[in-house]
Amino acid sequence: MPLAGLALAPAAQAEPLAQVPPLPQLPLALPQLPPLPQIALPQTNFPQTALPQASRSVLQPQQVGLPQAGPGQRRLGVWLTNSPSPLYYDRDRIERAVAELAEAGFNTLYPNVWSRGTTFHRSSYAPMELELQRVNPNLDPICRFTSAAHRRGLQVIPWFEYGLMEPADAEVVQRHPEWLQQRLDGSSTMTMHGKPMVWLNPAHPEVRRRFISLIAEIVQRCSVDGIQLDDHFAWPVELGYDPYTRALYRSETGSEPPANITDRFWMRWRRQQLTSLLRELRQRLQQLDGQGQSLSRRRVISLSPGPFRFAYNTWLQDWELWSLGGLVDELVVQNYAYSVAGFARDLQQPALLKAKQWGLPVDIGILAGFGGRATSMATVAGKTRLALQSGHGVIYFYWEGLWGVHAGPEAGELRRSGFRDLFQPS
Repeated sequence: MPLAGLALAPAAQAEPLAQVPPLPQLPLALPQLPPLPQIALPQTNFPQTALPQASRSVLQPQQVGLPQAGPGQRRLGVWLTNSPSPLYYDRDRIERAVAELAEAGFNTLYPNVWSRGTTFHRSSYAPMELELQRVNPNLDPICRFTSAAHRRGLQVIPWFEYGLMEPADAEVVQRHPEWLQQRLDGSSTMTMHGKPMVWLNPAHPEVRRRFISLIAEIVQRCSVDGIQLDDHFAWPVELGYDPYTRALYRSETGSEPPANITDRFWMRWRRQQLTSLLRELRQRLQQLDGQGQSLSRRRVISLSPGPFRFAYNTWLQDWELWSLGGLVDELVVQNYAYSVAGFARDLQQPALLKAKQWGLPVDIGILAGFGGRATSMATVAGKTRLALQSGHGVIYFYWEGLWGVHAGPEAGELRRSGFRDLFQPS
């Protein structure tokens, strides 16, 4: 997960909670889950059709077909975020950043669009990020990124960083406590990245509707090329004992949820709820794909999960099932090993080697620089060459680590030329 404030560690250090049973040979068509039972819920009046539109024509991407990474061309991408970076608050910075990335040879941008319970546009479903609200609420950075990128042939895949996680004091949490997941003792709050957080229930129909609407909104506003989820699109294994989930589980199984959070059937049932939400999202994006006459292919659902065994046991993410079932279109596997040798070892992880056989692109997340951890250009180049030679694309975390305030020891222009040289065909 490319997340500000996270202690980055090689994937190999994750410890499983339980032994994962062998996965069966899965058909490409996923089975239909049983419908949700009719449980009385408070009515929530979301806007039905009118989505806020970018107010300036310069923000509207050219309707000439979405740019693609190119037939057989691998991703050369970068995550962009406001934390810490002034990028999102200045239209000239946005234009200049996209121009520099295009000139250096990048072909895909992953701008953060959903973080800490806020968006970076006027949304019908969540508040705007406070600093953007203060500086320029009409800036609409995601649409600006998209317009600037599409004019230069780059793709834009917004990153929904916080997924189903919300700050404990978020407005939606105060208004809808019945949407929250709970532990067996009835508590909901957990400390994540040094702050109290809660998780919305992916089995709850109103949570599903809001989550999918948040994504559909930005897809329609900015004509982006897809969306990205990460390990916050999850169901933490200790959660699932809230009244709604208990009632749903009883209606489907005839019994109470087990007190053992790692009970295999109980874990599998919760994974199915998360998979069902992802399937609904896929269907909604397919509907939006059908509304545009100029789209050259369906919008991408990109997934940047944690290591498979950890994600499967801790976050109840079954990204092997999602990949084989056609619910995601690309995987971005983070490899933040410190050394080039450690990076090379992590490229040989069994789950990563297996994923390469599934017929979808598998890209590698590489740390370019963040906070106190700046990576030299020589190390970045060594890791990049290894990934490309192994048949992967590369996505860097993050923009300011390329040649900005969190770059390595070299001067910015030297790093820019280093990336240009790195991406040149050999």
